[in-house]
Amino acid sequence: MNTTPLFNQPTITLKRTVLMSMMAISLGGISLSIQAQTPAQSNQQEIEKLRQEVQALRALVEQQQAQTATVIAPVAIAPVPVSTPATKPVMKIASGAEFNLYGNIRADASYQAEGGSAARMYNQINVVPLKGVGERSDEFKSTLSATRLGMDFKTPVGAGDKALSGKVEVDFLGGAGFDNLRIRHAYMSYANWLIGQTWSNFAVPDYIPETVDALVYAGGSIKRTPQVRHTSTFSPATNLVLAVEDPKDGSIKQRLPALTARLNHKFADNLTVSARAMGHEKRINEDEKTAWGLGLGAKYDVVPGTTLKADYYHVKGDSSFVSYANPGVVRAPNGDLLQSEFDSISVGLTQQFNDKLRGTLGYGYMSFDQDQSYVNALIASTPANEAQSNATRANKDLWQAWANVFYSPTKPLSFGLEYVYGERKALAAATNGSDTGEDNRINAVAIYNF
Repeated sequence: MNTTPLFNQPTITLKRTVLMSMMAISLGGISLSIQAQTPAQSNQQEIEKLRQEVQALRALVEQQQAQTATVIAPVAIAPVPVSTPATKPVMKIASGAEFNLYGNIRADASYQAEGGSAARMYNQINVVPLKGVGERSDEFKSTLSATRLGMDFKTPVGAGDKALSGKVEVDFLGGAGFDNLRIRHAYMSYANWLIGQTWSNFAVPDYIPETVDALVYAGGSIKRTPQVRHTSTFSPATNLVLAVEDPKDGSIKQRLPALTARLNHKFADNLTVSARAMGHEKRINEDEKTAWGLGLGAKYDVVPGTTLKADYYHVKGDSSFVSYANPGVVRAPNGDLLQSEFDSISVGLTQQFNDKLRGTLGYGYMSFDQDQSYVNALIASTPANEAQSNATRANKDLWQAWANVFYSPTKPLSFGLEYVYGERKALAAATNGSDTGEDNRINAVAIYNF
């Protein structure tokens, strides 16, 4: 709609000036006329005529003022409303704690050229069939089991600005075949203390190269444990985290929790390092062995947009913290307890091409001790009705290499595509002489975050 006024302010002012000038001239003329007249000419008729002219001029002025008010009123400037920024509503529960919900809907698909059980969607490099022994080839798989729902909460406690915070997060990757609800995280923290279940203090995921697969590849770990831990901050760049954890090792009789320690240090804005240690008692019947492990992780931003991650473990006697490990401890025929020992490493380079596209190249490797007494104990512990020995299921080494890209057209959406190839070499060969299994897959994922 056209809002241009019929008369603008300069025009009105000009007309008013002209009108006032005309009034001055007329009044001046009247005064001169009266002064010039002789007493003989000053009759009643002339006075009446002058009075009529003054009244007509007054009516003209009043009419012009009314027109001016009519023109100005529609174009008066209205006050501009001040917009108040929208504020995110604070959600509260009955106890008064503030909380926010988050999560994602995640759809995974995979084409498996060679690999493991059809019942499992994700990585299973340590148990892929040996060549010629029940191989699983040319299979399509899909699932939404990694869909996730979580809640963060916070509530003031006592005096001051301290608050009790926590998290509850679940997905559907529970059970042997997945698709069952499980707890990922459930903990509360106050000041420097944390109680509940979250990432293990020993097997942290911070230094694992990114994957499309919802589980970690060889050489890494994504262990979550019930724990009590305390953080001591020495400086803005250094802290020490101590914890007692329940690693849920079903292969042994557990009497005590595991003890873990993690020292984090930031050398520069682009380099972070973490050193870890673990100790745990392993008991079979009344016999016991001490399991221990060391870990070292690093994250280095080579240049803006290019990140290098590496994670290393050396573990003896434990299979509960680092993924895809051989049984940590077994009993020999003579009653001795024998322990597995291994080294593992994962390394990867992630490149952020732009704000929507990134990609990762990664490699993971695990090398296990080949002590013959340990191998014999695995063979001896194989049930009589099993076609393959436990030594055939355990490994000398594992490795996997992968390449992926993630594309995020908008903030909530992300699409990923990945190729992974890996092999395992068993501690003992199958009856056909084969001791090598293969993992060869293409993975895809679509994620909506909320």
